[in-house]
Amino acid sequence: MKVLFIGGTGNISGAVSREALAQGMELYHLNRGQSEPMPGVYGLHADINNAEQVQKVLDHHQWDAVVNWIAFTPEDVERDLTYFQGRTGQYIFISSASCYQKNGHYLITESRPLYNPLWDYSRQKIASEDRLMQAYRDTGFPFTVVRPSHTYETVIPIPVGGFREFTTAQRMLDGKEVIVPGDGTSLWTVTHAEDFAKAFVCLLGNPQTIGHAFHITSDEALTWNQIYQMLGDALGVTPRMVHIASDFICNVEPSFTGTLLADKAHSALFDNTKIKRYVPGWQATIPFYRGIRRTIAWMLEDAGRQWVNPDKDLQIERILAAYPH
Repeated sequence: MKVLFIGGTGNISGAVSREALAQGMELYHLNRGQSEPMPGVYGLHADINNAEQVQKVLDHHQWDAVVNWIAFTPEDVERDLTYFQGRTGQYIFISSASCYQKNGHYLITESRPLYNPLWDYSRQKIASEDRLMQAYRDTGFPFTVVRPSHTYETVIPIPVGGFREFTTAQRMLDGKEVIVPGDGTSLWTVTHAEDFAKAFVCLLGNPQTIGHAFHITSDEALTWNQIYQMLGDALGVTPRMVHIASDFICNVEPSFTGTLLADKAHSALFDNTKIKRYVPGWQATIPFYRGIRRTIAWMLEDAGRQWVNPDKDLQIERILAAYPH
């Protein structure tokens, strides 16, 4: 199977690339050629926004599947429709589980309405899905949507001072207070990228997935208290957790409104019946307490992976100073 990834070396896409290669796929990465190529991957070098460059490197290629890991807006989708109409048997758009309406039942299926008025990132993803559905209805463009939730391997999946930062982890190591949203008892889902990858590659080239949307997550239900405690355990420390309501956090620092108040302030667990129906036998097998130890060990191997964001650290201090505790 001949597959093209636009991007392909990120937190999720890197794990999927490794799994695709392990499954014997002929994998190409389209990128600007500014990073070391992944062994076994064919490199195509172009700026995805430069039509002349892209058309040149895509000339004479046909794909069983194309995955764009870095499309965020309807304009990105419109560009890809131009590039790949008639060139691929499947186009997979990476959307986001943050698009789901979060004021309903905590257990989310793919039929949940898409609605997130507080976060432009999610609104743009929803509009992109709408454009792809229109293209499918109008011209038969063969799209599939995948909506990852909080997926990690090379990132720390917490809402304040985490993800691509080591900020909150360093605060834990330094014995400083760290912020946990709400009372820490709402339920959340975190998924290791290797588990995600095993299901995702089984969607590649599958004609039965055309026109469908899937989320791929762990079935593990964790409270934020448990997530932070397991992070502390991985670091070998006891975290000094301060519980602060999400709306208080966002009133002090409005920049958290999208990632926190619009998304992670709500309990969110996912019904994976659909992906398991299309990928029989798949099951997430890496529990968070094990996965986060692997992530932290990887980060501690290289100081360059332990980026402390000074601006975020100051934000955390401002929130803590404003909160009576």
